[in-house]
Amino acid sequence: MPVLASFVCGLIFGAGLLISGMTDPQKVLGFLDLFGAWDATLAFVMAGAVAVAASGFAIARRRAAPAFAARFLWPDRNDIDAPLVGGAVLFGIGWGLAGICPGPALVNLAGLSLPIVVFVAAMIVGMIGQNLFGENFRRRGTPAPRIETSPLPSRADG
Repeated sequence: MPVLASFVCGLIFGAGLLISGMTDPQKVLGFLDLFGAWDATLAFVMAGAVAVAASGFAIARRRAAPAFAARFLWPDRNDIDAPLVGGAVLFGIGWGLAGICPGPALVNLAGLSLPIVVFVAAMIVGMIGQNLFGENFRRRGTPAPRIETSPLPSRADG
């Protein structure tokens, strides 16, 4: 059942990307072009997504158990470390250069466009590299520098 629920969520997400036009790299690049022909569409899509996600999390936090899993898998970390910041910077640079990120790239993969196929292949190579690098980093026992942040409110906090 979790696989089916994940599949349906992915379909809804992909449909939302298509309907909103966020699978078009030019739309995203238009949003990032603050001093040119700025297109605010992405801001509205993000605001809508945040509202839906916030509502979903509020409902989920009130539930005793999830609908399609044995237990909730809430994040157990709330710190900001160097790999997180580095990954965010790399993501932002790639997004700004290409105008596309993993979700829209997977949706666009259906068109078998060579640039998108290359993007997804590079993304997969990057994920494999991160897994290898991250595993070596953990095995050496070298702690990454961390910045503590305030914890997320839990169900017990009210």
